[in-house]
Amino acid sequence: MLSRLAEVIPVPETELHYQNPFQLLVAVVLSAQCTDKRVNLVTPALFERFPDPPSMASSTEEEIFSYIKSISYPASKAKHLLGAARILVDSHGGQVPESHEKLMELPGVGRKTANVLTSVLHGAPNMAVDTHVFRVAARIGLTLKAKTPLAAEKQLVSLFETAEIPAAHHYLILHGRYTCTARNPKCGSCSLVEHCAYFKKEQKKAFKATK
Repeated sequence: MLSRLAEVIPVPETELHYQNPFQLLVAVVLSAQCTDKRVNLVTPALFERFPDPPSMASSTEEEIFSYIKSISYPASKAKHLLGAARILVDSHGGQVPESHEKLMELPGVGRKTANVLTSVLHGAPNMAVDTHVFRVAARIGLTLKAKTPLAAEKQLVSLFETAEIPAAHHYLILHGRYTCTARNPKCGSCSLVEHCAYFKKEQKKAFKATK
């Protein structure tokens, strides 16, 4: 699967724009239930005003909100970003912690976000399961009866070599974003159809419909 996806996705990496760990943290928090494209439209001005945790920590929810108001749930995200920036300054010397556990102590950072940060920044073998990964993994047949992101994460991590997991995460996301879409998946241009449980099921349904 990975070799097939590598043919169409030569660079398996996040589409969020960032230049340092703090910017990635902010971008990933903003991306919850929002597109990366929308986040990338907002972050240039946001990062110019808040280039580091101290500058954001000394601001207000209202000012942060003014920069991210076009993002989904801007009020709660402004609150989370301000709280996270203050914790970074007060407890981590203004640096984004590397520890998965310490990251999850930050407002707005759950397991998925911590997995993204540790994977992207440090190459940790953590599988962030968002809606794309959850859908694609189930359709292909990589996960079996996984009803929660955590269950899917555990199954997926067991399938790949440790060194493959960071790239596999991005392959699944990008495949779901551009090919295996939620509505009208592009099976006709998919390189995985011969191994895909969903495609085989759809073929059987189409065959029965012709009888």
